[in-house]
Amino acid sequence: MKRILLKLSGEALAGDKKTGFDEPTVRAVALQVKELVDAGVQVGIVIGGGNFWRGRSSENIDRTKADQIGMLATVMNCIYVSEIFRSVGMMTNILTPFECGSFTKLFSKDRANKYFEKGMVVFFAGGTGHPYFSTDTGVVLRAIEVEAEVILLAKAVDGVYDDDPRTNPNAKKYAEVSIQEVIDKNLQVVDMTASILAKDNKMPMWVFGLNEENSIVNTVNGNFTGTKVLV
Repeated sequence: MKRILLKLSGEALAGDKKTGFDEPTVRAVALQVKELVDAGVQVGIVIGGGNFWRGRSSENIDRTKADQIGMLATVMNCIYVSEIFRSVGMMTNILTPFECGSFTKLFSKDRANKYFEKGMVVFFAGGTGHPYFSTDTGVVLRAIEVEAEVILLAKAVDGVYDDDPRTNPNAKKYAEVSIQEVIDKNLQVVDMTASILAKDNKMPMWVFGLNEENSIVNTVNGNFTGTKVLV
């Protein structure tokens, strides 16, 4: 693979703490990504904000404002994770769809490509920059824009199941599933808007467990044990 977009769950980066950051977890991710970058793979990263904020769970805040708080949560996550990446020897930059002073750079495809060509890991923070669109939609949109080959979805669950494996021990795991089946059965790999965007633009997604040892490197190198969502 030449260029991938990796989606990291905010909750997964919090480890057992559920909120904030678990530095050993983030550092383990950083070392895996460094191995890929050293091998010549261009890596973009989107991080969810669920370790700080889930706006849709708030009943007392206007949805637009709640989503804006969520966008800022992803910016905080990217700044933190970017610095951990730098501490293990990588070059990074953070792009957002809105101005954040000197914290980030404004997103453009040309700017992202320039950073990729310099061997940098590019963090795409702030979602789409608009309310009512999730980080799922943001990751699919950025993957399409920068012409990534695949989206890697690193989750707490190790693939796509026909039911929630945390509550149903008999849930069946898919080795491969079409994006159309994901949509038809509402399998919730990503939300419906993101699923349709991926389908229309033929963007494959590979789902795997972040907590499995060396899972990111293994996935890129072909030792894949998760679910391939095919288009």
